[in-house]
Amino acid sequence: MGLPPGFDPTSQAPLDRATAIAVISQADDLMEQSDPELALPLYSRATYAADRDVSAAGFYGLGNALYRLDHETDARQAWERSASIGETPVAYRAWRQVAAARVREGDLSGALDAYSQCEKRAPREDRAEIASRLGWLSKETGNAGAANRYFARSRGDSLPTFMTYLIIAVTVVTSLAAMSGALDHQGFLVSGSLEWQLALIPLFVAHGEYYRLLSVTLVHDPTSYLHLLFNMYALWYAGKLVERMYGAWRLLALYAICGAAGGAASFAFGMTIQSFGVGASGAIFGLFGVVLVATRFHHAILDAQSRAIAGQVGFLIVLNLVLGLSGFFNVDNFAHVGGLLAGLWLAFVLPPGQVQTLASAWQGGRSRPRHQALALRAVGVTLLIAVIVGVVAYGTAKWQEDPAYRTLYGSVAVPAGHTLAVMPAPGAVNVLVIGR
Repeated sequence: MGLPPGFDPTSQAPLDRATAIAVISQADDLMEQSDPELALPLYSRATYAADRDVSAAGFYGLGNALYRLDHETDARQAWERSASIGETPVAYRAWRQVAAARVREGDLSGALDAYSQCEKRAPREDRAEIASRLGWLSKETGNAGAANRYFARSRGDSLPTFMTYLIIAVTVVTSLAAMSGALDHQGFLVSGSLEWQLALIPLFVAHGEYYRLLSVTLVHDPTSYLHLLFNMYALWYAGKLVERMYGAWRLLALYAICGAAGGAASFAFGMTIQSFGVGASGAIFGLFGVVLVATRFHHAILDAQSRAIAGQVGFLIVLNLVLGLSGFFNVDNFAHVGGLLAGLWLAFVLPPGQVQTLASAWQGGRSRPRHQALALRAVGVTLLIAVIVGVVAYGTAKWQEDPAYRTLYGSVAVPAGHTLAVMPAPGAVNVLVIGR
């Protein structure tokens, strides 16, 4: 929408919302063209908008234009006017500008107050940065206790890690329940049992039971508690750190996607007709990959204990891959590699949002526009999901060509009460034959 004919930028009459938005839009264009002198009267005119949100945006733009013209005191006053209007779409950005201006003026106490206002309104991805700035200002003003608290918050030390414990609890309860009725007196896996229903059995997955690609993370070797114990320790080890860096719900999403990726790789490339998989190691390897990239590539700023944990992840990945490939242990290497690759990719396209990184610390909020960053992240995650779907489709086609699949789903069904003969081994259970 253009400006109406005869528009007078020097008038002080109230502006309707539509006209004021058009004025701000044109002023923004002029600012992008490095012409703040022409933008200045337009922003000033927009401050007379009847709509408080638009008026606040006008004052915010006015402050930006004045700052570009080296009128710092006037710029700060314009940003303060914008922030004082209340909760508007530009309130957070206005308070940030006020805080930065007060720092430049040497008013550290005033900057602390302004950044405290920022903290209340900051989007999730900016909270660590704002906490870090509050920490430095508190330190400069002699409040060491507050500085330590803010620095801890910027590193994510004070963030709860309830999702890690929730995943562990659900997995332990489900695994123990599944183990209790998994085997008969001959050591055979009973069909219809919880272990049977949740394990990764390739013929069943190829027949459409794709939930098994993820439910496999909930059950473990029914002949030994060590498999469950080791996996839960690894999940506790890596999960808390990932949750601290990414937040609870992102941890859950990362864990699920990595688990599905590990299940898909095992289903398509790593299984034989004599085997099926159990265990959460694919998802856990994915979390190891997330930690590796988040700390080495994005350089997440962590406390000393978290840095020590992160420093061991690369060695643990290599050690477990070497042990798996050695052949001395019955390990599902494809699940490990599939989960790991998914975790590496996800962390590459999704930088930590709960703690500050070196990039966010240096950029100070001036990185790629948020909508562009979100779009790129969405594309990255979508590409990974598409790859997982493609791998599952390949595995489905492969298994549906197997004579056992044609027998099982052509004319013969496995009645309830039949069993799978099993050969127990750490990390996996080999299926030998379908029968009574």
